[in-house]
Amino acid sequence: MEALLAHGPFAEFALLLIVSAVVGAIAVSLRQPLLISYIVVGILLGPAVFGPVNAAEQIHLLAEIGVAVLLFVVGLKLDLAHIRNIGPVALATGLGQLTFTIVFGFALTLLMGKSTMEAIYIAVALTFSSTIIIVKLLSDKHELDSLHGRIAVGFLIVQDLAVVLAMMTMSALRGAGDAGWAEVSGSLLLRLAGAAILMYVLMRYVLPPLVSRMARSQELLLIFAIAWGTGLAALGDYIGFSKEAGAFVAGFSLASTAYREAMNARLTGIRDFMLLFFFIDLGGRLDFSTLGNEILPAIVLALFVLIGNPLIVMAIMGYMGYRKRTGFLAGLTVAQISEFSIVFVAMGITLGHVGPEALGLTTLVGLVTIMLSTYMILFSQPLYERLAPWLGVFERKRPYRELEVEAQGRPQGHPRIIIFGLGR
Repeated sequence: MEALLAHGPFAEFALLLIVSAVVGAIAVSLRQPLLISYIVVGILLGPAVFGPVNAAEQIHLLAEIGVAVLLFVVGLKLDLAHIRNIGPVALATGLGQLTFTIVFGFALTLLMGKSTMEAIYIAVALTFSSTIIIVKLLSDKHELDSLHGRIAVGFLIVQDLAVVLAMMTMSALRGAGDAGWAEVSGSLLLRLAGAAILMYVLMRYVLPPLVSRMARSQELLLIFAIAWGTGLAALGDYIGFSKEAGAFVAGFSLASTAYREAMNARLTGIRDFMLLFFFIDLGGRLDFSTLGNEILPAIVLALFVLIGNPLIVMAIMGYMGYRKRTGFLAGLTVAQISEFSIVFVAMGITLGHVGPEALGLTTLVGLVTIMLSTYMILFSQPLYERLAPWLGVFERKRPYRELEVEAQGRPQGHPRIIIFGLGR
């Protein structure tokens, strides 16, 4: 085996794919989610356990492309009508969950004996949910276009923007006091305004004729879609946002074109294959050497994320006029922390704000919450049926906002034409 792997990254990738197929087949036979099996493959073959695979940079690159394709596809499925419907609740839910988690997470972390700066970093890290994992699970369950799926994607986008703001804010603490804060704020506003103007011009005047020309060849349309998604992802990263935000905006910019379903259908297989490397990369980067005595604090914080985050989402959505079922299903999507949480705390170590213990604690919380929340989302309907009698407190007597959404989606009259086909 060592002689084979000595031939370089190609042999290592072959081993990764073979082991992923075997472990995935075992997971399917045991009715376990493939996502978990891929993370386990990353842990087993990465440096934390056996360590035969050393092509970490190549795997990470493929993982980043997979994330870009995934969020490009998510953007493709969002149109302006959906944003008008879910915008207020997504913003309110996203900001409410962020505020609740930061305040209570900060207090909880301080009570466990952590320093103020460690408590700030850990509390902020607990607010971020994994957009990639949630979108993959909702897509597998065919729930991305459901009401709770659209709302979940909406407040996950709010969280992604918060990631950018948090990283810029903590980086500014290195700067020269108030001048650093003013410079960061002004720069962020200028970049947001510039991005909005650029996307308006592209969506209005450039993209419609360009996509029509590309669509003359189905192969060229696929290449264009991937190029546009990865290109804007790279641009988003370059101007100080994130690759994920850029890829999402790239998909959203094409959502109003006539070819979005054709692009979506052709990108599905590529998305699933590339995301395999994301989950392997996530497992391979978990650092177990820094855990030490952080197991008990990790369990406490993991329970806080698994229970507290869904409760605040249900409370906000119930107050805004949604049914308890919609609030419950949307709330489950924030019952884990993101890979960006680990990146955020790692940035704190680089800046000299926190020590490696904070990273070990965040890593363990991430591993526990990602594993458990995956099962919670996959078995959300049986879970809801068991808990429904106790969830009435999260629902108004008349869930007016959800009733309005149903009334808008109800067809008028009888359909005269039914079309079969298109994509799948």
